[in-house]
Amino acid sequence: MTTLTAPAPPGIRRPAVPWARLAWVTWRQHRAGLAGVAALFAGLGLLLLVNGLAMRGSLASLGLNACHPVSAPRCATQLSIFDSDYAIWRNTVPALLQVLPALIGVFTGGPLLARELESGTFRFAWTQGAGRTRWVLAKLILLAVPVTGAAAAFSLLFSWWYQPFLAEGSSLMAPVIFDLSGGVFAAWALAGFAVGAFAGIAIRRIVPAMAAALAGWAGLAVTTALYLRPAYQAPLVARLVRQGQYLIPARSYVTSAWWISPDGRPMSSSAVSSLIQRLERQGLNPKAWVIQHHYGQGITYQPESRFWPFQLIEGGWLLALALILGAATVWLVRRRAA
Repeated sequence: MTTLTAPAPPGIRRPAVPWARLAWVTWRQHRAGLAGVAALFAGLGLLLLVNGLAMRGSLASLGLNACHPVSAPRCATQLSIFDSDYAIWRNTVPALLQVLPALIGVFTGGPLLARELESGTFRFAWTQGAGRTRWVLAKLILLAVPVTGAAAAFSLLFSWWYQPFLAEGSSLMAPVIFDLSGGVFAAWALAGFAVGAFAGIAIRRIVPAMAAALAGWAGLAVTTALYLRPAYQAPLVARLVRQGQYLIPARSYVTSAWWISPDGRPMSSSAVSSLIQRLERQGLNPKAWVIQHHYGQGITYQPESRFWPFQLIEGGWLLALALILGAATVWLVRRRAA
């Protein structure tokens, strides 16, 4: 009996995992993180909704709805009562909400890839038909889309909540309001997520990646507020025309102010302070004296009409940054040795 031998059949390539199944696995892996984001936005949104309804009820009960504008002198007493009740909300809530994109980057984007790289479980996905590119794209896209959508919905709710303060003269161009309104807040959330994901694949350790995501977001936010946003368009300049009044559009955001000497030259803050102290020692009224002697004031300001152009500029480059970081993340995954 003769035994015939034949060469071993060539290796059969495992078929790629369908996108639907890959999406289901990604959802199962990261549903806790997405639930945390949903709970955070839902909790804060409920707070804004309840407080916003209470503010509108207070405006109606005080009769401020009949005041046009709300800041009219005949409504000063009612407005003072409203401010005493809700000024702390106006000053505190927007400042606290600034950290939301950072939290998304740190707790959602940071561990997204770093957890699997640190534990080594990524090897299983790479060898079971998912492939590197499909694996990382599924994670990035399937988490970035709901996170960005939730941020956009929350931004709409915040804009509704803040409307009563805009009626008082607050400006949408104020830094702590600008990046919570329009489409920029969603863009910041997406950028924070992308920064975290990139830090995760670059560092490959959960805690250092989260720390790097926080530092990266903070540096980006500070740089934008201090240098980038003021450079979108140069602020306009106005001079005081009479005591306490400037010829500028309503709800403009004043970026700087200075005193002007009678000969038209700007005065330093130290020179103004020295002048006021000298007048007080002589028993004179500084405010009346400087007006009488033709001292003036100048300001630079950003009109609220620039809100949407600035939103498009900032939202555009944040979106581009997120796409670049996403592409860099995919590139690093493809280059990393298993």
